[in-house]
Amino acid sequence: MSFDSRPQSGGELPVYIYNADQRLGNWRAKVRELWQYRYLLRNMVVRDLKARYKNSILGILWSILNPLFLMVVFTVLFSVMANNQIRDYPIFVLAGLIPWNFFSGSLTSGTTSIIGNSTLVKKVYFPRELLPASTLLSNLVNFVFAFLVLIVFLYIFGIGLTRHALWVIPILATQLIFTFGLTLLLGSLSVFYRDVLMILEVVILAWFFMTPVFYSLEMFGQAVTVWGITFNPAQLMRWVNPMASIIDGYRTVLWGTYGSGGPVSMNPAFLLRTFVTAVIVLVAGYVVFARLNPLFGEKL
Repeated sequence: MSFDSRPQSGGELPVYIYNADQRLGNWRAKVRELWQYRYLLRNMVVRDLKARYKNSILGILWSILNPLFLMVVFTVLFSVMANNQIRDYPIFVLAGLIPWNFFSGSLTSGTTSIIGNSTLVKKVYFPRELLPASTLLSNLVNFVFAFLVLIVFLYIFGIGLTRHALWVIPILATQLIFTFGLTLLLGSLSVFYRDVLMILEVVILAWFFMTPVFYSLEMFGQAVTVWGITFNPAQLMRWVNPMASIIDGYRTVLWGTYGSGGPVSMNPAFLLRTFVTAVIVLVAGYVVFARLNPLFGEKL
C-alpha cells in the first residue's frame, strides 16, 4: 500500500494516491501508518463502548453480571444436580467463562466490523485494520472489568493471587493475537460472503461445548478408543483447539489443575506451541485481509 502525499501548488491539501497493485505493501510503512492513526483507534474503541451500552441502565456492569449469572447457572447444574466434585467450582467456571466471553464477543463483533461501517469504508480513507482492532480492544475493556471480579472471588474462596498469576500476561497476549487473526480473516471474508455470519453463529456454539469452559478435559480419562483408535482426549483437544489450551492456561495459573490443590505454573513449551499457532493464524488472517482490502469499497 503506497501513497503520494506531495504538497500541491497554491497551498492546497496533499493528494493521496492508493496503489491497489501493492496490496501487502511494506510492513514498516504499515506499522507507521497504524501508529499515525492511533487517535482514530482510540475514538473507535470509545464509540463501540458507548454504542454497546447506550440506553442501558447498568451499562458496563453487564460485562460483570453476565459471567456471574452464567456461573450461578453452571454451579447449580453441575454442583448440585450432577453432584460435581470439582473443588471451588464457581472459580473453575469463572476462569473459563471470562476469557471465553472475551473471545466470542470479539470474534462476533470483529466479523461484522467492516460491514457495519460500510459508509465509513466507502467515503473516507483510513487503515481498515482499525475496525476489527477497535472491536477487539473494546471487548478487552470488558474483559478487564470481569477479570477484576474474578480476582475478588479468588480471595473470597481463599485462593488469592499467587506468583503463577503472572502467566496471565503471556496467555492474554496469545489470546489477543489468535483472536485478532481470526477477526481479520472472517471480517474480510464476510464482506464477500455474508454466509460467514450465519455459519459463525453455529460454529461459536459448537466451539463453546468443545472447549473446557464448564468442564475439565481430564474428566474423560487418559485414554479413549474410537473406531479402534486409542488417544488421549485432553491432549488431542488442546492440539486442535487453541481456545482449549488458552482457557486451560488461565485456569491452571488461577485455579489449578484437576489433581492439584491450587494454582500451579504453566509449562512454557505448552504455551509456546499455542503462541506459535496464534501467530500463524494472525499472519494468515492478515494476508487474506490485505489482499481483499482494496475491494471492500466496491463490494460494500
